[in-house]
Amino acid sequence: MAKGSNRLDADLVALENMPSAQLQAQWLTSGGGSSPSVPAALLRRLLAQRLQERRHGVLPVMVARELERMASKEPVTASAVQRPVLTNGTRLIREWNGQTIAVEVVEGGFVRDGRMYRSLSEIAREVTEAHWSGPRFFGLTRRG
Repeated sequence: MAKGSNRLDADLVALENMPSAQLQAQWLTSGGGSSPSVPAALLRRLLAQRLQERRHGVLPVMVARELERMASKEPVTASAVQRPVLTNGTRLIREWNGQTIAVEVVEGGFVRDGRMYRSLSEIAREVTEAHWSGPRFFGLTRRG
């Protein structure tokens, strides 16, 4: 273990035995301003988080937002998933098994090799000979 990691471990263990008054003093010295009015057990967790953030850095904004969404139990809706808007003339290019797949967005569908398709999934199925989500195949959405 690295020296900094040992120090963090020791600081986290020390929090477990601190009385409420000492936790509040620790909060002040950590730059948190006045201590939040929460039970000592929660203040221990908040201080532990602060110590870990100082050692390892804070969570990326996207991860923090997803955790907040999960905590609030908001369902993920289709409108929450943002897909790029495909306008006429947009070209989608994907390499598959050494073959370059080029598709152009046109009014009413997609054109590949001079042939009209109603959906990207139709093209993806033809290319891969397997069931694929067309938007996912062309990198417009992610799994999950």
